[in-house]
Amino acid sequence: MRNRQQPGRSPIMATEAMAATSQPMATEAALQILRDGGNAMDAAIAAHAVLTVTEPFSTGIGGDGFILYHEAASGKLHGLNGSGRAAAATSAEFLRSRGFETMPDLGIHAVTVPGAIDAWYTASETLGKLGFDAVLQPAIHYAENGYAITPVVGSVWQEFESTLQKTPEASAAYLVDGKAPAIGSIHRQPDLARTLKLIAERGRDGFYTGEIADEIIRFSDSHDGKLTHDDLAQHQSEWVEPISTDYRGYELFEIPPNGQGLAALITLNILKQTDLNQYQHLGPDHVHLISEAFSLAIAERDRFISDMAFNDLPIEALLSDEFAAEQFTRIDMERALPQPMESAFPNHKDTVYLTVVDRDRNACSFINSTYYSFGSGLVAGSTGICLHNRGFGFNLTDGHFNCIEGGKRPMHTIIPAMVYHDAKPVLSFGVMGADYQAMGQSYVLTNMVDYGMDIQAAIDAARFTLYEQQLGVEQGVPRETCRVLAERGHDVVDVTSPHGGGQGIVIDWENGVLHGGSDPRKDGCAAGF
Repeated sequence: MRNRQQPGRSPIMATEAMAATSQPMATEAALQILRDGGNAMDAAIAAHAVLTVTEPFSTGIGGDGFILYHEAASGKLHGLNGSGRAAAATSAEFLRSRGFETMPDLGIHAVTVPGAIDAWYTASETLGKLGFDAVLQPAIHYAENGYAITPVVGSVWQEFESTLQKTPEASAAYLVDGKAPAIGSIHRQPDLARTLKLIAERGRDGFYTGEIADEIIRFSDSHDGKLTHDDLAQHQSEWVEPISTDYRGYELFEIPPNGQGLAALITLNILKQTDLNQYQHLGPDHVHLISEAFSLAIAERDRFISDMAFNDLPIEALLSDEFAAEQFTRIDMERALPQPMESAFPNHKDTVYLTVVDRDRNACSFINSTYYSFGSGLVAGSTGICLHNRGFGFNLTDGHFNCIEGGKRPMHTIIPAMVYHDAKPVLSFGVMGADYQAMGQSYVLTNMVDYGMDIQAAIDAARFTLYEQQLGVEQGVPRETCRVLAERGHDVVDVTSPHGGGQGIVIDWENGVLHGGSDPRKDGCAAGF
């Protein structure tokens, strides 16, 4: 039980259905879809569509998405990779000819085919009940009639005014008199509303062919982009077999590469070599051990995570008990590993997350993103679509698994997760925050399994992570812990912004109750009925 004399909140509980998102408007849209007879997939798509309108710096139909879905009737866990590919005509050589020595993070050359709409439509047609048109209606309503700018959304929006001011299309879509809309004001996106209506009428073809596709390609051509009509029309999402590892009797499932879920599994494999709960939570040993395990996992991520259609990746070996045991021996509890870490494997060739569980106990773990806040910084002409910058996930290193090639998917940071126990789903969750996501999932799960926290407390707990060779800590990490970590060689820095966000729903099968948690680092909430 939490200390009720301190700030915080209890997990939300309900018996029939629940949704947890980073925006109350999205949570309510999901619950209404569920009340109208939709299932968890319908509700999740509806909520994500609303988030593309009400939290536009994090996500959009110009981005990508990944889905894990437990289908109650069959007991099957479905995995859908909804990430887009690089333009067929692009290459490392082309980008170097344009003066780039590394992948650009903004602009048209960071844009890959947006995969979100095909993923939503594919999932809706395969696993939904209400139909694609119905689940887009709440988003269309908010885009057309307006929505209130919430505090976290508004503050981030203000930080990116200068990015949006650089092009007339982005300014028209997201600024009011050249400024970010004020917190508490009403904002509308009429161009996006028209686009969503057309997609609702025509399905995925309304995005990848016809007038929307024409406008995307016209805009790309005018900015020296390499996307073509064929790149859009030929795009398809891919059903994939999830990968997993067992952590103290709980099996964590992830989408296989090109997502970084593998890094979360490697982290947990290393941590289970010892009893984590012997260390005081957020004490120096606890923070040190998790950070070092993540450091070792990230070295393998940066070497291997890439498009499996282009590469034969050693997934089974990276997840083996033998490799985890070898990695664990590299950790010195008195001294930080040197940064950056290099792979130990033998030589071989702002984001939004939400989760929904329905009355039948279908469970959807769903993440969608434009990568950077407002993605590439570009809005595709008159469509109202903010184009993501997922191409920045590639590199220009010839021979690297993740070097950009035409038709290839980049390394992705966004990862939905699902946890099973005794062959049943018991936790649908995710943690936002780019590179932090694999670390965040490991941290939240160990908070629950090793330290007995409920879902809300596990999400609330003060965070820390390695980023650019520094150990960034939130304000809740004790000062004494930071001092000891610095003595051990960690470059400890206080972060100015919190690490990501997170949502989760626990399924208590014995009592028939759902427990929901939603991250206070965002504007959202969990709710159910």
